[in-house]
Amino acid sequence: GSGVPSPRDPGVVPTAGALRVIQDPDELQVTVGDTVTLGCRVEVTESEVQLRMEWVRDGGLGVLCATRLDFVSPPPLPPCPRRAQGIQLAWHPPRATLSLPQVQGNDSGRYICQVILEI
Repeated sequence: GSGVPSPRDPGVVPTAGALRVIQDPDELQVTVGDTVTLGCRVEVTESEVQLRMEWVRDGGLGVLCATRLDFVSPPPLPPCPRRAQGIQLAWHPPRATLSLPQVQGNDSGRYICQVILEI
């Protein structure tokens, strides 16, 4: 080892260097009865990784949808729990799309796409 530190982006956690998640939109304003679509783009440096994706609603309401994804094969459907009525997750690497059909007024808020890299 030469002992020279490699330059790193200070905003990036070193262990998460292989993974980047870009969410759009971040905040959700809903109209009752609409179908809402949330997008989450996942960038990984290696395609042979296993990911665990969880969609969480802010405010302690738990996980809306959790599934394992990889960049090689499509996910087994349905990836979302049955209690999440009608919620659908589409995976077209590198983009995941969560659809919430016929939202209610209390569905507005912040939705978070969490991606965990499984080694």
